[in-house]
Amino acid sequence: MSETPTDTPEFGFTLHTTDGVARRGTVTTAHGEIRTPAFMPVGTQATVKCMYPAQVRELGADIILGNTYHLMLRPGAERVAKLGGLHRFMNWPHPILTDSGGFQVMSLAQLRKITEKGVTFRSHIDGSKHELTPERSIEIQGLLGSNIQMQLDECVALPAPAKEMERAMELSLRWAERSRSAFFGKRGHGIFGIVQGGDDEGLRLRSAKGLVDIGFHGYALGGLAVGEPQEVMLRVIRATTPALPADKPRYLMGVGTPHDILEAVARGIDMFDCVMPTRAGRHGQVFTRHGRVNLKNARHADDPRPLDELSDCPAARDWSRAYLHHLVRTGEALGAMLLTWVNLAYYQSLMAGARAAIEAGRYTDYKAEVEEGWAKGDIEAV
Repeated sequence: MSETPTDTPEFGFTLHTTDGVARRGTVTTAHGEIRTPAFMPVGTQATVKCMYPAQVRELGADIILGNTYHLMLRPGAERVAKLGGLHRFMNWPHPILTDSGGFQVMSLAQLRKITEKGVTFRSHIDGSKHELTPERSIEIQGLLGSNIQMQLDECVALPAPAKEMERAMELSLRWAERSRSAFFGKRGHGIFGIVQGGDDEGLRLRSAKGLVDIGFHGYALGGLAVGEPQEVMLRVIRATTPALPADKPRYLMGVGTPHDILEAVARGIDMFDCVMPTRAGRHGQVFTRHGRVNLKNARHADDPRPLDELSDCPAARDWSRAYLHHLVRTGEALGAMLLTWVNLAYYQSLMAGARAAIEAGRYTDYKAEVEEGWAKGDIEAV
């Protein structure tokens, strides 16, 4: 059944509670609500690696992320559109955010060239030539049917010269205006602008003001967690969030570790994404209430105990450390599946705890309790 204006909600954000600067809210989309603070598992190529879509949902994820660069190259946005859009294509009927593809062009593509018009590049897959402009990025995201689309921007690695950060920020602002104009405004779908400016607070504030003047449904902080120390990232967040509208969602792109997320929530961020939990799981690393645990280590080879007997996640509770160690060491696919399950479960549990703590007015205590658990470290070896 097709959606009509009478049965599709407007895209919007409701701020329910604040605790200091930390916020609890709800983003409303055509495909459902997103409880914030929210962590978005990354489904780069229309799949969250090593997970079934139903599993991802059962863990508490309200939204996942797809990638414009990868999907435009393979299988192609027009093909996905003909097959009913990204939600139907990957059997995920819930909200989807797509990034603009700009970061991947900068980091993966070969022989890229940036001009005022956009970016031309050669595919990292087969060397074929492509052009990505602000208008084409929005067109691709519209063909995919994502609920939250991102403007095309230029992201520079840090540290970077001040003039380079300013040039990229100004170009991103001009691209933001073109991206916003290209967005066709389908009911229940929104577009976010991306604050750039490197580690320069003045540039970040100029970028934020320019984006707010253009007007977006939400605002993201891009160009962080790209090589700078955590304290620099947190300083930039603290300086930038007050310049963003309180009635719009705030998204910190590509972040990060559980500690990064807790600190960013305390500074007013609502949404996060990162490949870390899925990538770490595929490489034998897990996140638990005890901190990070490396299942490759020989100390687990004879350990009959689970990762965490108190976890709600079966993968953390019902298999022994010895078995998980064996799967990792032998390269069995089940090992990557189970450990990815553990990590995504932990991230969603962390966010659920943050939402409850903000609602109860005890976020500072919650953050301290979680960090105390990490500081104690993993259980003693057998």
